[in-house]
Order: sequence, then structure tokens, then C-alpha cells
Amino acid sequence: MGSPCRLTFYAENAQQAQQAYDQATTEVYRLEQKYSRYRTDSITALINRSHGKKCTIDPETYGLLSFAGLVFKQSDGLFDITSGVLRRAWDFKKTKVPSRELVDEVLSLVGWHRVKLNQSSIVLPKGMELDFGGFVKEYAVDAAVKQLRQMGINQGVVDLGGDLFVLGPHSNEVAAHIPWQVGIRDPLVPRQRIRQVGVLQGAVATSGYYERYFELDGSRYCHILNPRTGWPVQGLASVTVFAGSCLIAGIASTVAMLKGQQQGLLWLQELGLAFICINEKQQIFESDNSIATNVNIADT
Repeated sequence: MGSPCRLTFYAENAQQAQQAYDQATTEVYRLEQKYSRYRTDSITALINRSHGKKCTIDPETYGLLSFAGLVFKQSDGLFDITSGVLRRAWDFKKTKVPSRELVDEVLSLVGWHRVKLNQSSIVLPKGMELDFGGFVKEYAVDAAVKQLRQMGINQGVVDLGGDLFVLGPHSNEVAAHIPWQVGIRDPLVPRQRIRQVGVLQGAVATSGYYERYFELDGSRYCHILNPRTGWPVQGLASVTVFAGSCLIAGIASTVAMLKGQQQGLLWLQELGLAFICINEKQQIFESDNSIATNVNIADT
């Protein structure tokens, strides 16, 4: 998944622990192999090489693409899995702002509404690309949770690069029903924690501009790019969402970042999800549903 990943859980014995670990990690590796844009043998690479021709897809891929299309509509086009091509214009390893002409040229290859999708195939216009990176990691968290629960694991944490799911509280003879402590990074000082929340159960996902960015002439340019304009988002520096699934939490946090402070907060409030948002001035905004105490969200 291109990031530090960890499974932490309680098991009845070593055999159950090993089997549960094997099942969960096998599922994560399966999804990485299937959807990574960095692999030449992934379904993502196959679709992107189709060059306008029909490409056969399986039910799982259709389900993910249908979900992405639904979110595209509900977010007014802000969540667009064809927008990954914008990295052709933006290289965050270099302290350089691309020309507007270059951004506009690449932007012409963005637009989910131009994709033709049905249950068995997809047709991607020539030159366009898909990128599952915006939500497949969160989908993998939920998939790993399912595998662990099938093995009888009900207390622990699945953490894939900071997107995580708490299956249930600490539970042993010493620490019964004690929440797992989840730290929220300060987006302006990423090595520091700005908040800490106890989570008994549920998913936590964060979108922010502290992982990949550069600063130039007093402005910060982050890797979260608006598919309408082709330029980095502004307003919110970090959005953490608590939900019943990691996929929902991740999508909600990303769309909120894309919408900006005012519209992003309204979006989260309308969804009814608990959240912690931090803007570029380090001001903190929280949902009305209290998360000052332990979070306990039944997964869906």
C-alpha cells in the first residue's frame, strides 16, 4: 500500500493469531496487486492500456467503479478517479509550480462522465487513466477487518498507512473495554499530535496536505488536486472522519478537503459523520456529535 501498515489484535491462542494474520494480509496483498497503478499486471494498468477499447472487468471492480461514479455525482464532480493524470503536471518532489497551460492541457484528460461503464466492461477514452489510489486502501482496511472477524477476532486495529478500523476495545485480563488511542497529526507540524481520541469501535480516516507538498514564495502546494481546476486545494489542512466503514470515512474526508473549509464542513454535517477539521491557521472545527469522549461506531 506504499505506506507503513500494521495489524494489532487479541487472539485466543498463537494458532488463531497466525491464521487471522495470514488471512488479513493475504487479502490486502491481493487488493494491492489487483489495483495498484504501479504494477504492470494490475487491472488498473490493463484498463489504462486499453486506449479507448472495451476492457472486461470482474464484479468486484465493477462495484468499486460504480461506487466511484456515485461519489462523483454526489460530490458534483470533485471526487474523480480519472484525475490522477494531473501528476503529469505536478511533481511534488520539485519546488516548481507548473504553467497554467500545462495544467489545462492535462486537465483535458480528466472527466469521469466521459467513461462508459457496465457490469462486464469499461471503455476509457484514449489518453485518460484511472487511479484507484484515492479509495482502494480504505476498501482494503474494510476487507481485512472482514477477514479478521471471520476468524473470530473482535478486538484490535487494522491500520493501513494511517487509515484504520478499530474492531473493538482492548480486551484482556489487564485492560478490559479500554479504547485505542488515535492521534490526530498537526498538519503544519506533522511530527506533533494536535488531538488524541479514544476509539472503541469504528473507522478513522484522514486526508491532509502534510504528506506530499512543497512551499514556494510563502504558499503551500499540496498533492490533493481539484479535478475541476487542476490546482491544489486550499482552506482545510486536515480532515479526519469517523464512520462505520473506512471506505466511507476516507471518501468523506477527501471530498471535504476538495470542497474547502466552508463547503467541506457543510458536506460533513449533512452526512452526519463525526469529524475533526483543521484549517491552515491551525483552527480546529469539530462535529456536533461529541468525540471528546470515546468513539463507538457500529460498522456497516
